[in-house]
Amino acid sequence: MELKEILGKCDHTLLAQGATWEEIRALCDDGIKYGCASVCIPASFVKQAAEYVQGKLAICTVIGFPNGYDTTAAKCFMASDAVDNGAEEVDMVINIGWVKDRKWDELLAEIKAIKAACKGKLLKVIIECCLLTDEEKIKMCEIVTASGADYIKTSTGFGGGGATREDVALFAGHVGPEVKIKAAGGIADLKDAEDFLNLGASRLGTSRVVKAVKALEA
Repeated sequence: MELKEILGKCDHTLLAQGATWEEIRALCDDGIKYGCASVCIPASFVKQAAEYVQGKLAICTVIGFPNGYDTTAAKCFMASDAVDNGAEEVDMVINIGWVKDRKWDELLAEIKAIKAACKGKLLKVIIECCLLTDEEKIKMCEIVTASGADYIKTSTGFGGGGATREDVALFAGHVGPEVKIKAAGGIADLKDAEDFLNLGASRLGTSRVVKAVKALEA
């Protein structure tokens, strides 16, 4: 797989609690230079980053992150606010407790409400695979498919585990044809990136692939 193709599917990510504008700006510069799909950044930087990149790069942010247990109303406000500030893509975290309580209708309703709050922009649904059983992951594939969301995503990277090849393959076997797959968390190098793409992911959330390309250039 060509490097350009891999980079074009990367959401170049910086979500550390202590991230500074200088670091976010450098992330945007790299995202533009290397042709990434987007930069995924904290919501507080979205407006500044959108103004900085001037349409050269999609801005992605996260809501209900990383725990997912905010109220639906709060998540909807976060999504709407992010889009108003210039986000083209929103990555939301589901309510994991609702999965454990089998509140399938509530989960579906919440994702639908957040999708509406995104005003036509892309919505990716993080289900935090490391906290779910395979049965729960399959059920969430069905719910995300029914919700109208654009992507199902493996992980926040903050939950104790990241993307696995098994989870991406499971997604590929259980989501509807209109739902795309994002693998995120622990994608360490170009080999990992290529493996996840070959298994069916069409986006990668990673801070390391651009670093790996820079190391090759050096």
